[in-house]
Amino acid sequence: MYGKLDAVERRYLELEDLLVSPAIIANRREFAKLAKERSDIEEIVRTFRQWKDVQARIDGNKSLLQDPDEAMRALALEELPELRSRNEELERRLKQLLLPRDPNDDRNVLLEIRAGTGGEEASLFAAELFRMYCRYAEARRWRVDVLSSSATGLGGFKEIIASIEGQGAYSRLKFEGGVHRVQRVPETEASGRRHTSAVTVAVLPEADEVDVVIDDKDLKIDVFRSSGPGGQSVNTTDSAVRVTHLPTNLVVTCQDEKSQHKNKAKALKILRARLLERAQEEQQSEVAASRRSMVGSGDRSERIRTYNFPQSRVTDHRVNLTLHALDRTLEGELDPLIDALVTHYQAETLKAAH
Repeated sequence: MYGKLDAVERRYLELEDLLVSPAIIANRREFAKLAKERSDIEEIVRTFRQWKDVQARIDGNKSLLQDPDEAMRALALEELPELRSRNEELERRLKQLLLPRDPNDDRNVLLEIRAGTGGEEASLFAAELFRMYCRYAEARRWRVDVLSSSATGLGGFKEIIASIEGQGAYSRLKFEGGVHRVQRVPETEASGRRHTSAVTVAVLPEADEVDVVIDDKDLKIDVFRSSGPGGQSVNTTDSAVRVTHLPTNLVVTCQDEKSQHKNKAKALKILRARLLERAQEEQQSEVAASRRSMVGSGDRSERIRTYNFPQSRVTDHRVNLTLHALDRTLEGELDPLIDALVTHYQAETLKAAH
């Protein structure tokens, strides 16, 4: 590990020299690429330097144990436990920092939420989950843009797809994919019986145009009049767009915008993300299988979390974590759950590496 850390530090020093070179400064693309590489390894180098400093102090204190001055020996002996504890803490952090990074972590997110079993109650909870993610995004200063939605008459969603743009969006939200189960007494339930409903969430890394090149001849594009719930906001022009990717038979429909051009652009954004997900799953099937064994696949058929309203609790089944803080969770306080999942994933990856 320490040989690898030495190499990372040498590369960091090289990058610092390169980034003040006039030739690199003049080349904006190369400068941005090297600046990102330096930023990616900056925390590793900073932590490694802290570890080396603590290690040097430990070695210094050990040598002082042979000092003829009794007071000096006592002081050195007193400091050693704290220094060793700090040393172990920094070593653990370095091991985490050296774990292979998910190449998608810095990407924006395509969030897809769909009502599952439970009828209107599932649709209403889909809307609550979407609001929860919007609150979380707002707290992190991320931007949310609805790409497509299918609303119900009571204010729920059969389906809603949104892009979430911001630093680290995918790295934080990637474990949210799967089946979210809700247990509560619906307002429409006269007998007061508790119902169990389900909502599926998919979290895809957003694809850039350079990641997925779509040939126009591979697309079938249909336009039609959009429709809204209860006859509201129904367009009188053919602005809704259905895009079919012929090689894969993937179909995306967008009708939220009044402009056919905007609906087509949004549909293509969704299509690119789904094609990127498919390509990456094919390329990284072994990695995906490994990750599934650690924290669950995020597969839409897998129950990952339960929201129990009568007991005001949230349980994440992948890490056996239960929080009696349902109201705060639905207001977007997701970090306790997400932090536990990230920590679990890192711990399992470290175990697999040994």
